[in-house]
Amino acid sequence: MAKKEKAVEPGINLVDSFSEFKEFKSIDRATMIRVLEDVFKSMLRKKYGPDAQFDIIINTETGDIEMFHNRLIVEEGEVEDPNLQIGITEARALEPDYEVGEEAVEQVFLDDFGRRSILNARQALMNRILELEKDEVFRKYSVKIGEIISGEVYQIWKKELMILDDEGNELVLPRNEMIPSDLYRKGDSLRAVVNRVEMDKGSPRIVLSRTAPEFLERLFELEVPEILDGLITIKKIVREPGERAKVAVESYDDRIDPVGACVGVKGSRIHGIVRELRNENIDVINYTTNNSLLIQRSLSPARITNIKLDETNKRAEVYLESDQVSLAIGKGGHNIKLAGKLAGYEIDVYRVTEEADDDSDVELDEFNDEIAQWMIDELKKVGCDSARDVLRRSTEELVRVTQLEEETIVEIKKILQSEFE
Repeated sequence: MAKKEKAVEPGINLVDSFSEFKEFKSIDRATMIRVLEDVFKSMLRKKYGPDAQFDIIINTETGDIEMFHNRLIVEEGEVEDPNLQIGITEARALEPDYEVGEEAVEQVFLDDFGRRSILNARQALMNRILELEKDEVFRKYSVKIGEIISGEVYQIWKKELMILDDEGNELVLPRNEMIPSDLYRKGDSLRAVVNRVEMDKGSPRIVLSRTAPEFLERLFELEVPEILDGLITIKKIVREPGERAKVAVESYDDRIDPVGACVGVKGSRIHGIVRELRNENIDVINYTTNNSLLIQRSLSPARITNIKLDETNKRAEVYLESDQVSLAIGKGGHNIKLAGKLAGYEIDVYRVTEEADDDSDVELDEFNDEIAQWMIDELKKVGCDSARDVLRRSTEELVRVTQLEEETIVEIKKILQSEFE
């Protein structure tokens, strides 16, 4: 027999009455309805038993909820379980035309449960929705790994920043994923790439990064339409965040200059990327499968005199004129380090010198009784392995390419010069 129409109890609209639910914008209405049904079925079964039968109807437009208890109609005196069966007399009090063997439908109201049961149901509902919200955030950002997102700095801690996205989700930017010169205050906007997504004590932890190569790659895609369109391909990116980066690009269309397209007219395209990366120097080079040529391009702006490759051990011997060594090595050794990473070789720099100089030269390590070893190591980092290597270069140049003070370099030069006098 069909269910009888029942009057709808006014005021039972949980979606509206529980104002907190409105905050969960990422949960679709169908999922919300399913959760409501599960929670109220659980509440009903606690009161009427696990075998009791119920129907829950939720108006998807208004959020009104109607609950109906279904029981089998039996003869008077044959009711064994009042939660499953109802006598004919009681059934006809609900509807006069009920007959034995039919299903009686009785509406159940929230007031029938008492305040404690309603509060428990409300708490269970909130817990379920919170879990769904966490799962949705985890799912949403799991597919965004490697993508750029924008957010606002909400909290600043010693080891990380809390960032809020445009939906109010909490993201974190660890200090070790920030460019060294990054400085943010609460309320500042920033861009970063989604680095990883993990569950931490039942809650999603979305970790951002501004130092990952993917961040630079996404920035190029935003600034260079040819990359997004697939006309130019980024083959590899290596970075020393905040200092220097090298980007190898390739185009399969001979009409397109990949380096020129990435840099833009008068640097118009790359300037925006450089500003975003706190003035990080970006070298864009043409990719090639010729390893020797790739190393030469990677060491730009230095001009290489000769190069020898050891393919077995993946080492490269690079020979340069004296005035090109510092350019190849770069400040702090960043240029040669990144060139090696880009090409996949360990690069050794050798200076092309005159035989007369070599015969009368002295290795820097021989001066470790007069010059601190860390100072010698600092000079060797920029290609100064001998006394004449240091003396050939100006004090101003050595100050620029090393971490040594001018007074220190002057004193070192005096010590070295005395060896040849």
